[in-house]
Amino acid sequence: MNFNESLEKLTALVTGDLADLRQLLIALLIGLAVLLFFIYLSRWIKKIVRTRLNKRTEDSLLAAFIAGSIRLLIMLFGITLVLRFLGLTGAVSGLLAGAGITAFIIGFALKDIGENFLAGILLAFKRPFKVGDIVEITGISGKILALNLRDTQIKTPDGKDVFLPNASIIKSPLINFTIDGYLSYGFTVGLGYGCDYQKAIALITQTMQQVPGVLTGKKKPVALVTEMGDNSLQVRVNYWVNTYDRKQPDVQVRSQAIIAVLKALEKEGVPLPGKIIEIKSPLQTGKGSI
Repeated sequence: MNFNESLEKLTALVTGDLADLRQLLIALLIGLAVLLFFIYLSRWIKKIVRTRLNKRTEDSLLAAFIAGSIRLLIMLFGITLVLRFLGLTGAVSGLLAGAGITAFIIGFALKDIGENFLAGILLAFKRPFKVGDIVEITGISGKILALNLRDTQIKTPDGKDVFLPNASIIKSPLINFTIDGYLSYGFTVGLGYGCDYQKAIALITQTMQQVPGVLTGKKKPVALVTEMGDNSLQVRVNYWVNTYDRKQPDVQVRSQAIIAVLKALEKEGVPLPGKIIEIKSPLQTGKGSI
C-alpha cells in the first residue's frame, strides 16, 4: 500500500460515520496492545538469552551485546507488524519520501548507526576489553561499564560517564591496562649517601610485601637503584596489584606503601635527605642553605 492509498484510507475512517470511527479506535487499541506485547516479549527474551550466555561464557560484555541485539530485532519485527496491521507501512515510507529526507537518513543517520552497530559486533566478538577493565581510548582513561549497540560506556577516575561511539574505538589505538588482571605501579625514594644501601633495599622489599593489596610470589615488589642524585641515591620501587580484587583502591594501596616504606626506613635510621638549594647573595659574604 503506497502513501496515497494509506492517506485515503485514514481520511475515510476519520471522516466516516461512527462505525468507521469505532473501527479505527479498535484497530489502534489492538495495535497498541501488540506493540506493548512485543516490548515485554523482547525484554523477557533478552533476560533469558543473557542469563544463559552468562552461564556458558565468562564474558558478560558479549552476552549483554548479543541479548541487546536480539531484543532490537524483536522490537523492529513488532513495529513492522503493527504498521502492517494498521495499513500504515506505505504511509510511513511515503511521508519520509514526500518530506525529502529519505536520502538524508539513509546517507547519514543510518550510515552512522550501521557503522557503530557493526563496530559493536566486532568489539563484542574480538573482546579487546571486558566490563571492569581499565582502558585508555583517544586520550580518555577509565573503567569499562557497558558495551551497547551504538556506544561504549566508560567511567573516568573523576566520576564522569563517557559514551564513545563504537566506530571511533575500532579506528583508534586502545590501551588495556588490566587485560590480564594485573597492573604495575611504582614510586621513587631517595637514600642518603653513606648508609647501608643493600640493607635499606632489602628493608624496602620486605616492607612492601607486607602492604595489603601488594602482590607477592612471581609478581613480588622489586626495589632497584636507578641513578645517583645530587644528594641521594635514587631507588625505584615497583609493585603489582590485582585489578579484579577491589577490596582496596589502587590509590589507597600506593599511599599505604609509600608511608610504610618511609616509616620503616626512618625506624632503622636510614637518612632520607631532601633537596638542598644553596642561595648566594651578592650583598652578603655568607651563604645559607634551605
